[in-house]
Amino acid sequence: MRHRLILPATLGTFTVGLVLALAAQSAEQRPCDQIIHACKQAGFVEGDYKKGYGLWIDCIDPIMRGTKQPAIADKPLPQVSPELIEACRKNDPKFGLRHKGEGVL
Repeated sequence: MRHRLILPATLGTFTVGLVLALAAQSAEQRPCDQIIHACKQAGFVEGDYKKGYGLWIDCIDPIMRGTKQPAIADKPLPQVSPELIEACRKNDPKFGLRHKGEGVL
């Protein structure tokens, strides 16, 4: 009897611990994901580069390159700390540097 009670309790404890660990991990956003989120919060939309508020061409690329937005861009860039940009570059050196021309997504 005693062994039958211990097994479900151990399994339950393990399951709860695993769920909490996964939840904590998903709560910590990677630096590049934080930049994507900041751009989306500022109104930039993936695929709308021809309208002047494309996620990559009009927001992420200029932030990561440290350049001005394209002339067609109609929304201001969100404030992103230099530390966040550097942390993103360390995680993914090519992030925001892949989209060189208009119409490239």
